[in-house]
Amino acid sequence: MTLKELSDMLGLSPTTVSRALNGYPEVNETTRARVQAAAAKHGYRPNSRAKGLATGKSMVIGHVIPSSSQHEMVNPIFGDFVAGAVKTYTEHGYDMMFTNADDTSIEEAYRSLFQRGAVDGVVLQGPKVNEHRISVLSKMSVPFIVHGRSTGVDLPYDWIDVNNKSSFLRATQFLLDLGHRRIALINGLEDMDFAQRRRDGYLAALAQAGIAPEPNLMRSAEMTEVYGHHETRTMLALDDPPTAILISSMISAIGVRRAIDEAGLQMGRDVSVIAHDDDLSYLKNGQDVPIFTATRSSVRKAGEIAANMLIERIKSPDAPTKTRLLEAELVVGRSTGPAPNRY
Repeated sequence: MTLKELSDMLGLSPTTVSRALNGYPEVNETTRARVQAAAAKHGYRPNSRAKGLATGKSMVIGHVIPSSSQHEMVNPIFGDFVAGAVKTYTEHGYDMMFTNADDTSIEEAYRSLFQRGAVDGVVLQGPKVNEHRISVLSKMSVPFIVHGRSTGVDLPYDWIDVNNKSSFLRATQFLLDLGHRRIALINGLEDMDFAQRRRDGYLAALAQAGIAPEPNLMRSAEMTEVYGHHETRTMLALDDPPTAILISSMISAIGVRRAIDEAGLQMGRDVSVIAHDDDLSYLKNGQDVPIFTATRSSVRKAGEIAANMLIERIKSPDAPTKTRLLEAELVVGRSTGPAPNRY
């Protein structure tokens, strides 16, 4: 069924039907309910191009990938976030567009997208501690949302984030309660805001316990399996190795587990491990009993929420800034236990 056929059947104009299906406030609730019921009954799904003509919108959401982070396209965390966002986009009749831009031409890339009417809004992912993209978009006064936050940006903007500091504070305290005193941190790149917040939580828990942080137990790099393996192998070779390791990624945790096995040690008995789990579709933390004790927060769910928040911003550009802070759940698995008695 086409938009015209549906509007003719209802005795309404195509514009009214389109606006009713897209939640525009000028359509009264009785008409909106009638249109939605007829669309559902006859299996009508709006065409994004037709909706664009009726509403003056492109019905496209943009994701700009900086050249320095093209690896994000094959990162399962990025993929799950996008999968969640696409689910929401589809429900609201939006399409999605990826584009790439050199780090030196980010502002031109965003400006071109909006001036050409190619997108109605953009999602900014992977913000750094000082994220210049936020100020660029804020100055342009265009709809956008940030997946994460930027400590160094003192501007109002829409964002959704996990409470990274709180989750790593709690995880470190859990290990301290098990008697661990030599706790290592295998973190992400610490110019990334999430990684800095996780480090801050880890350091705060150590400080509360009166334990001075040791630089040789704190590592920072891109979160790959090889990185987790290499850093764990190096730290286990220390004269006084860690009894517990806190890791910023389930991907790196696989490498950590491999290094522990290769050293002839048992995870959970000789070395306790806690990882951050984004509850990925293709990298599940075990079945009934989790493999890793983990701070868990679904990145797919974050994608759904972020997309809804951005669509609300597109519809109401002058509405007050909205933020959403998600709390991670501490899930106890087989990878943690009391600190071993080495003496």
